[in-house]
Amino acid sequence: MTTGFLGTADYFGYADLLSEAEQTVLDRLRSFLRTEAEPVLADHWERGESPVFLRDGLAALDLADPAEIRAAGETVRPLFSGFRNLEFSRVDGSVAILFGGQAGMFRTVVATGGSEEQVDAWDAEIAAFRMTGCFALTEPDHGSDIARGVQTEARRDGEGWVLNGAKRWIGNAAFSQYVAVAAKDVDDGQVKVFLARTDDPGLELSKIEGKTSLRMVDNSDIRLRDVRVPETFRLQRINSFADLNRAFETLRPDVVWNATGLQLGLYETVLDYTRKRKQFGRPIASFQLVQDHLVTMLGNTNASLAIAVRLSHLAAAGGVSGEQAALAKTWVCRHLRQTAALGRELLGGNGILLEHKAARFHADAESLYTFEGTDQINTLIVGRAITGHSAFL
Repeated sequence: MTTGFLGTADYFGYADLLSEAEQTVLDRLRSFLRTEAEPVLADHWERGESPVFLRDGLAALDLADPAEIRAAGETVRPLFSGFRNLEFSRVDGSVAILFGGQAGMFRTVVATGGSEEQVDAWDAEIAAFRMTGCFALTEPDHGSDIARGVQTEARRDGEGWVLNGAKRWIGNAAFSQYVAVAAKDVDDGQVKVFLARTDDPGLELSKIEGKTSLRMVDNSDIRLRDVRVPETFRLQRINSFADLNRAFETLRPDVVWNATGLQLGLYETVLDYTRKRKQFGRPIASFQLVQDHLVTMLGNTNASLAIAVRLSHLAAAGGVSGEQAALAKTWVCRHLRQTAALGRELLGGNGILLEHKAARFHADAESLYTFEGTDQINTLIVGRAITGHSAFL
């Protein structure tokens, strides 16, 4: 059994694939999350408020293009980015989105869809959190069918564009300067992406209240009424949904890493609890059925980690196919649900108390199971690939 960089939960030592420089950066992130984030999470989760004040500290950690990795003559690998996502989710899913919505989703959409001039002007600013943003695709009436259901419209008007429509479930919008809005060009019917400022006239944000999962993610409804965006803030290389899908192919493995990190954090939390909690005069970790649950959780976590690592290797070699990402997402998140349920069960009544952390992991697992493609949609993507028949209606 390994007791290496990632700890005993990494039963087969996958983190040993990281370089020394990569581990140094991840150690810095881990220390920050444990000292600055963990002490405030239960309170913010209960109040349903994002710990947005952490963002300045996260920006200062130099996680996008770390100096240590450059000094070692290395590049930022998908494997490093994956383990970075894992470290966030190992502590909390909402904090992972606080960082990932900016440094992952928004940055990737701009880097993939922007012209060379746009990327040169904006990428470093986005990586340093000096230009903050989020991505808006989902709409009130369209989620799984969004590829054919974008109703937000963009109309060319002189040197710019006018946007009208609505978006829903947009994370981090309330504290972002820009929203990357996917809208359908009324002239050619194709999807394009526009960077609208959140303080633009006609753009209204309202917080989605009453969530029981990822409560610290500030999700917004967005209404756009004649919002004007200059042509220079239209991402020049996205001229269809197929173009936009290139960004998704880069981003889809992220949710696999996040789901793996959540399982790892939950396993570590529950294992520690069972060693300390005594019933019938013995630690409950000594009971056969408890050990059965723990071994299942450990197996799920390591199988998920194996898939996540393989996705990163595929990405480094040229790319992950949509079908590979779909199979990975649906399998890992199904087992995440099982891991979360077993972990909460092992804590008994304490499993629903925020002070024991397992409650957050258990609740947040439901969101990861649903977003970035539901289980059913991802299943049909893979089913179409292996049978040659589409079951989509």
